[in-house]
Amino acid sequence: MAKKINQDFAFFNALYHFLQTNKGKIRTKYRKLSKHLLDFNDPDLRADAYLRRPQFEAFEMYVFLKEFGENRHVHQLFKEWAKGEGIFEGLVKADASKQGQGMLLGFEEIIGEDQYEALFAKMSERSREYPNYIFALTMGLGKTILMATCIFYEFLLANKFGKDDKYCRNALVFAPDKTVLQSLREIQTFDLSQVVPPEYANFLRTNLKFHFLDDTASTIGAQDGSSFNIIISNTQKIILKRKSAKPSATEKLFAEKKGTLSEVYGELYDMLGEDAPETDADLAVNARFQRIARLPRLGIYVDEAHHSMGTSLEKDLGQAKQASALRTTIDELAKALEHRKSSVVGCYNYTGTPYVKDRIMPEVVYAYGLKGAIDNKYLKQPEFHTYTGNIKSDDFIREVITHFWEHQGETRHEGMLPKLALFASTIDELKNDLQPAIERVLSELGVSTDKILRNVGDTSLTTNEDIREFNRLDTEDSNKQFILLVGKGGEGWNCRSLFGVALYRKPKSRIFVLQSTMRCLRSIGPNQETGHIYLSAENQAILDDELQQNFRVTTEELGPKKTDTSVTVEVTAVPPPVIIKMKRHRELYRTVKKDQPDTLTLDVSDAAMEQFKITLQTRTHLKDKPSSVEDITDRQSHKTYSKITLVGELARYFSGDQISAFDVEDALASTNVSFDEILTVVNKANDFIYDVLIPHLFHAFFEVEKFQNSVEEEVELIRGYNDQSNRLPTFTFKAQEHLIARRDYPEFDGKRSKSFHLDTYCFDSNPEVDFFQRVLGDDRTTNIYFTGMLVHGQSGFQVYYIHPESHTVCNYHPDFLVYRDDGKAHIIEVKSNWKKDDLVVLAKKEAAEKLAEGNQFEYALVTPEQFDGFLGKDGWDAYVPNAELNT
Repeated sequence: MAKKINQDFAFFNALYHFLQTNKGKIRTKYRKLSKHLLDFNDPDLRADAYLRRPQFEAFEMYVFLKEFGENRHVHQLFKEWAKGEGIFEGLVKADASKQGQGMLLGFEEIIGEDQYEALFAKMSERSREYPNYIFALTMGLGKTILMATCIFYEFLLANKFGKDDKYCRNALVFAPDKTVLQSLREIQTFDLSQVVPPEYANFLRTNLKFHFLDDTASTIGAQDGSSFNIIISNTQKIILKRKSAKPSATEKLFAEKKGTLSEVYGELYDMLGEDAPETDADLAVNARFQRIARLPRLGIYVDEAHHSMGTSLEKDLGQAKQASALRTTIDELAKALEHRKSSVVGCYNYTGTPYVKDRIMPEVVYAYGLKGAIDNKYLKQPEFHTYTGNIKSDDFIREVITHFWEHQGETRHEGMLPKLALFASTIDELKNDLQPAIERVLSELGVSTDKILRNVGDTSLTTNEDIREFNRLDTEDSNKQFILLVGKGGEGWNCRSLFGVALYRKPKSRIFVLQSTMRCLRSIGPNQETGHIYLSAENQAILDDELQQNFRVTTEELGPKKTDTSVTVEVTAVPPPVIIKMKRHRELYRTVKKDQPDTLTLDVSDAAMEQFKITLQTRTHLKDKPSSVEDITDRQSHKTYSKITLVGELARYFSGDQISAFDVEDALASTNVSFDEILTVVNKANDFIYDVLIPHLFHAFFEVEKFQNSVEEEVELIRGYNDQSNRLPTFTFKAQEHLIARRDYPEFDGKRSKSFHLDTYCFDSNPEVDFFQRVLGDDRTTNIYFTGMLVHGQSGFQVYYIHPESHTVCNYHPDFLVYRDDGKAHIIEVKSNWKKDDLVVLAKKEAAEKLAEGNQFEYALVTPEQFDGFLGKDGWDAYVPNAELNT
């Protein structure tokens, strides 16, 4: 009897929970550079981090699979997790007992061996030679930027740890078709400094080599065996062509008359047999395939987000019994690379849904769904308008355009006019029915028909100028608002200023209903806007079914939330500007070249070289002492240097400091050991160059001067007063009504002059509201400003601190700045009791206290439980909130 599988089991949820719960222990396995890249993109650490939360979480999972999982296949990860062995040994059960998550404790025992075996078989049945991961982020969340970030991460690590095979040295990016292919140009044009620290960005800019295959004539210029190539193509430009069947007698006759390949390649063509290319175009495609197969350590990135749904997605991602042309091409590349002693490091698929036919794909490692993206305001809020009954097409169009014009009109967002896309089933329908009806309605509304734009793929109706207008819709210069489409805009069309989609007639493809309606949900501006979706009853039913199949949600669940009580608040600065003087303390280091370099003293004794020795220890039992210890340093692969190549290698590190190769040679010649001795040591342990020679040469050539510098700055609590527009700085926030304090509230009569540098404060929590009201009502308070609100560069009042793990500089905005009648100023942070001992919180506190020392500020971190003691009589000066926090 076949084992019944729990189709709803989502291993990616368990994997993500494990990562978040054990992050501290997991990060100890990461390389320092990996932690640096993660922290640079963490929105919790950097207020101006470029990646959105879902993008960062996916990137975090990517690094986890690489550093902690060491490129294991998903079914291997599942097996070790379920059994609590391998990389999960000692972590899963400890996590379960700590968190009370019974599901994680003894997973195999809880579900039974039969269910475990069935799940494992399901996960492993479609496995490849290479690891295959699926990142499912719904449309509009920035999969292209995520993909670019992952590639940049791979290349940086591959450059620093060149011998580690788990990092990709080259990337092949597949797009499903030409439309999506064009959207992938963003990988090339994107400002990589947004996601890569500045000290590494220059390396990428210098070494990245892009190859964009947008037509059959494109060739790949990558040299055999080279690194850091990014090849962007669709499958048709790469796939290995093979003859599907022997030609008929008629085909042979006409093929001989054409003659091209068989005549040119003669016997070679016959020797290839069924593997021979059929046409010159096929030959070019095969040449691209062979060129790619000669690139070492290839990572393959597949963008299916705007294209494949349902069965085709299942085939492309390797989840179906019959593989697609795309998956076959990847498999063949893996075989070709293996033949050349290299490999496909991994295949990373980026798609819009973790489901196929309402089932979770087993190789999904991260998912962020459509409903979550809408609820968390990463997309517009959809509003569905369904027209039931026997409504005529002309009446449907009149209702749609009238409603859209009343609710959107010409209100600009980020300087762009709102657009409405109207789809026709055929070109004739658009030309004879849709466009005339739209023109009539616009005339009735007094709107110019110049706002209409057609894009149908027919040159008789769509001119080159129309295409240019279509490509510039998302610009302030575009005046087009009504976009008429036939078969366009369902995939790969990114138009953030699209605020509405209308579908009346049933299209040929059911999935097109889902693809086209979702186009208008891409976010724009600081607030969550509304995307209007106008459908006939028939198309509404299709959309509900497709949403259920691909996202497991319905239009009712995606609609406006009745329980969402947050409101949009327009916040304006209240003059005069509040400016405070602060001293910033900086430790500066400066290198000064010495007039005469110092004489080098090198220790090449056996004791000093012990750190470079590699030994093999043999023992019978793990706890026994080694029965033998063998020095195998000489058996390791090392680069052999001569005098010239060693001097050249060392001089490379000082090329910009006016230190020549002759200077390096003279410095080495004056050491206490001979050059031959140095070469012997270097050729036995190459690391001697980087750990000993370069640091010693640096200190011989340069003096490092350290000095402190204090600079007094004028800091604006609100930036933007000096804007040439002469308008007061204005911001937009979303907040719960009970967490809002407005300057004009009656309760602040007689007290508002002591606060409100903004006309409205939007607090994050009830304790912040409580603290504000109590301090504002205190007669000893001169001023209190809520400074924890402007955290995205709108305020100059911030504290720079060093992150405790990554050692990167981050920004911190304390909650309150309070002035008392004794002339003292206080920086206050309100924190929940359970977070007060967090390492990051303590790092912020330490930095704030250092800042306060030289500025006559006092800093306090206070929990709600400590309010009474802190705000009591003389509490500001005498009360110690928590002895542990003041160590």
